[in-house]
Amino acid sequence: AAWCKEPSARKAGPFEVLDLMTVPEDLQMAELFGWKRGAFTGAVKDSHGAVGRAESGTLLIDEIDKLSLKAQAGLLHLLEERTYRPLGESGTEKRANVRFVIGTNATLQQSVQAGRFREDLYYRINVLPLKIPSLDERADEIPAWADYMLKRRHRESSAEGHAMLDETAARMLSLRRWPGNLRQLDNVVRRAYVMSLMNH
Repeated sequence: AAWCKEPSARKAGPFEVLDLMTVPEDLQMAELFGWKRGAFTGAVKDSHGAVGRAESGTLLIDEIDKLSLKAQAGLLHLLEERTYRPLGESGTEKRANVRFVIGTNATLQQSVQAGRFREDLYYRINVLPLKIPSLDERADEIPAWADYMLKRRHRESSAEGHAMLDETAARMLSLRRWPGNLRQLDNVVRRAYVMSLMNH
């Protein structure tokens, strides 16, 4: 999603991420649209919500399959009308000038068939679908990803010198299966980095 934003006309705008895995169902509408002070217990000050914070920029809504049916109705309205109302707001609806990027690793068509995801919302967000192949399907990228992760880890550790990926290690990584995709590769690289430091 960040890669899509960079060459776009919205590159100067904010990049906001709403990961629905981290938001309880009863707070999804609030996190998405924001709220006015006193809208619910614990709302001690106004909040813009993800849509408001992403104004003139890009909003990534990740794990869309976790969105409740009630919040799905609110999101559908937002996408159709480009307007929304923060919780507790009694005035006119706000206009949303936001590009939406939607992410999921679920098969939404199955969720639609099971009644867990609105069919009209599915067709509304399925404008330009992009399937990211698994790491196993792009093994030629593994050495470059591992090298990137290694250098990132080295910068984080504030260690002196340089960290380099050995050709033999790169070859071994390319031959291995990666059911956990980039997260699994990153963990293996981090582990190897720590063990290498211990050896030094």
